[in-house]
Amino acid sequence: MAQHGLNSSASYKPLSDPPPQYEATEVGSPQHSRRTSRIGRSFEILNENSPLISPQRLHDDESLFRSDGVPLDALNWTDGGAEESKSVWYLFVLALSIGGLQIAWSVELSNGSPYLLSLGMSKSLLALVWIAGPLSGTLVQPYVGMKSDSCRLSWGKRKPFMVAGAAATIASLMALAWTREIVRGFLSIFGADPKSEGVKVTAICFAIFFVYILDFAINTIQAAIRAFIVDNAPTHQQEDANAMAGRITGFGNILGYLSGYVNLPQIMPFFGDTQFKVLCVIASLALAFTVLVSSLYIRERDPRLEGPPRAEKGGILPFFQQVFSSMKRLPPQVRKVCEVQFFNWIGWFPFLFYITTYIGQLHVNPYFEANPDLSEDQIDKAWENATRIGTFALLIFAITSFSSNMLLPLIIVPTYRPPQPPPSLAHHEHIRPSSPRTPRTPITPGGMSTSMSSFFPPVPSDESHSRLSRLLSACQIPWLTLRRAWLLSHLLFAACMFSTFFITTATAATVLVGVIGLAWALTVWAPFALISAEISKRDAARRARNAGRGNSEELDNLADEESEDQAGVILGLHNVSIAAPQIIATLVSSAIFKLAQRERGVAGDDSVGWVLRFGGLAALIAAYMTSRVGEEANRKDESGESEV
Repeated sequence: MAQHGLNSSASYKPLSDPPPQYEATEVGSPQHSRRTSRIGRSFEILNENSPLISPQRLHDDESLFRSDGVPLDALNWTDGGAEESKSVWYLFVLALSIGGLQIAWSVELSNGSPYLLSLGMSKSLLALVWIAGPLSGTLVQPYVGMKSDSCRLSWGKRKPFMVAGAAATIASLMALAWTREIVRGFLSIFGADPKSEGVKVTAICFAIFFVYILDFAINTIQAAIRAFIVDNAPTHQQEDANAMAGRITGFGNILGYLSGYVNLPQIMPFFGDTQFKVLCVIASLALAFTVLVSSLYIRERDPRLEGPPRAEKGGILPFFQQVFSSMKRLPPQVRKVCEVQFFNWIGWFPFLFYITTYIGQLHVNPYFEANPDLSEDQIDKAWENATRIGTFALLIFAITSFSSNMLLPLIIVPTYRPPQPPPSLAHHEHIRPSSPRTPRTPITPGGMSTSMSSFFPPVPSDESHSRLSRLLSACQIPWLTLRRAWLLSHLLFAACMFSTFFITTATAATVLVGVIGLAWALTVWAPFALISAEISKRDAARRARNAGRGNSEELDNLADEESEDQAGVILGLHNVSIAAPQIIATLVSSAIFKLAQRERGVAGDDSVGWVLRFGGLAALIAAYMTSRVGEEANRKDESGESEV
């Protein structure tokens, strides 16, 4: 495996390890003066608006020292406010834009399939249309990640891509919602009959085109937002920031699905005369507002301070070469999370895109059985009502997911300890390593996470704060780590998918979808928290090593390493592990629909049920792969394996 800025096999020592011993240096000696001066300069570098905090000590002895011989543990990373914990309000605004994006995505998920089917598209063609999402995710997010890492605009690395992606998403939503009017109005100039087959085919092609534009735009803004969160949250609050993103995502789902359930044209006729039109307008306004607030409130580090970006070759072939090179250099823990995500999203893709259709089919089955000779208008009306029933199930799903995102951080054992104020170097006669209980040390069950403490205001009394900490720590389940909770969520999802063999009514399916919301809460939290913490941890360690390198040649040699480890690149590759398997799921779904689908308006179509069961099989494989992901506190020196 290729080498990173950190050794690929590097891992972190548990709390029980004794602190390293360093050779004492006499105060006032030339060696002491030079060393103290270098430490002072490193503080200046590290405190340049950096939200990152100290890494743990590495097992690799070589990486414990800078090139000038100063032990990295001797550096006091919390000095000068570089490790300041962010407020819950800051984390909320930081993750706010993902809520607007989620509203837009929920509109596409809940109403996209019924809308495209209403244009005359078949289910087998629909499955191929939805390949736009995973295809764009596979190509766009790594590209946006690399380009945003190299961005040197004064207003930040990620904001330009957030704004551009939001604008493209809004434009494509508007075009998609008014597809019929745009196509008919344009072709009427040439005398085309609005009800002709040619106009129908053109409308389908037009809609397919803007589905692809929409998915490319959504992936652009999603890549930028995820990297934006990692860049601007302290390392010890990465779990908190991603938990906040999960809560906002859940709330965005609630708003999106609630809007889809009510009869919006009656309430807001000024936004459009159909449900889908009003939903697209609401999603566009929400996305524009949330991106604007996050962009104006959160100030990114000026990327110009990082120096010019690495020169990159343009073109398709160099891009794919860089992607494959970056894949080989992924940190071991990130690689294992990506392996889980590959199978995890083979399972989730059918559920997210077809569960509305599944519940709708269960709802219309009795009606179609009793009325076998319905007109197309009657079938459309029946499916419009069925879609609303399916969207209500997704509303229950969103409420369950949001509630789980609020409660799970309270009962899951946190991975990292909040920073502790260290003693000043000025009060020590010798340079000593920092305490093993550093802010970056994995904690044992019983410690209070910042996820919990962030919900409560500061307590002036140390005794009162201690009581509060003990009370909140008592809520935790000692064995329930984030990784184990994620593993259990895969098993829950698989069990729910296989239970579709016994589901025969829309009501029972709605209850089932509500239960699945618990698994979804962990899906949108756990992998991002694990990867974000790993990125931030390694970035902090790399900054520490680079702070003591005065040799320009050494810094040049690190340029390639740094570009591979930045948030945009790693999160882009993580999204490849999410998007690429969806292509497999799409092709399998299309084949199942081809074999099992019945004509529209006929009762007893269980083709979507078989697609969901296929997703359950993939979830079982994801559960096994999750058991191979290392627990932070127990990761071994080389293999990183841990027990389940």
